[in-house]
Amino acid sequence: MIKDVAHAKIINVGPRTLVRDLGRSGYASVGIPTSGPLDSRAFNWNNHLLKNQESDAQIEINQPGLKILFESDTWICLAGAKADTRINSQSGKKNGLIRVLSGDVLSLGKFEKGSVLYLGISGGFQSDKVLRSRSQFAGITELDSLKKGNTLPYFTNNSSGLDKSFAKAKWNDSYLEYLSLRVYPGFDWSFEVERIVEKIFSSDLHVSTLRNTMAVQIQEEFPNKLESIPTAPVFPGTVQLTQGGKIICLLSDAQVTGGYPRILQIHEDDLPILAQKKPNQKIRFSLLKD
Repeated sequence: MIKDVAHAKIINVGPRTLVRDLGRSGYASVGIPTSGPLDSRAFNWNNHLLKNQESDAQIEINQPGLKILFESDTWICLAGAKADTRINSQSGKKNGLIRVLSGDVLSLGKFEKGSVLYLGISGGFQSDKVLRSRSQFAGITELDSLKKGNTLPYFTNNSSGLDKSFAKAKWNDSYLEYLSLRVYPGFDWSFEVERIVEKIFSSDLHVSTLRNTMAVQIQEEFPNKLESIPTAPVFPGTVQLTQGGKIICLLSDAQVTGGYPRILQIHEDDLPILAQKKPNQKIRFSLLKD
């Protein structure tokens, strides 16, 4: 089937709004991070409902303010954070499948719950691939995020029977309220690390304002005498502890190596819980042992 191409135009956009697919694998040896979705749960749900391929590109929205015009009819899907959603200034569905018509404008305002929202589209956004991925990242793609005036191609006749679907699948956003993150002992686990971790587990932890797609820093500090380690691999979900006592939890744009002790590793299924936390919200770590 021939797929006609239309474009979605960015009329307005907030900071850290970017194209995401499942990311780049196989490039860590040259210092290139994966740059997959911050919240894989929401990302996967959108592509599932849209009957897309698993890695079809979506828009990851980390701040309110996105306003986007669709040139031709299509289906879109929203999952993740709960936001004030409007189509042509009229209040609309906050999640799930949404039919948009030629000339429709989608506006995403204040986040009522959560901090990362995904906008998927039937067939995925068809922006350029760099190193086998459409994910935007500074120094790899031409733009590190979406800008006002940008256009994103999409297929116009790729509904895959969505217009005939009677399914009423409901997005479950209960995880946005979860506090506990399951963690494993880190690569640099030791007796001294275990003593510090016990203090961390017995303390209230809160997300700081120092948060982006690379990492989240925790407000509370845990001074220690741990020595720096030789530069070693780190991954999304790696929890580092600096000598000054700062806890750093790495996310999807994490660097590929680091020199701070890797005290914990967050279970990959719980990374979406952390990604959705706003500054000052509480979290807890729950240790998983063999």
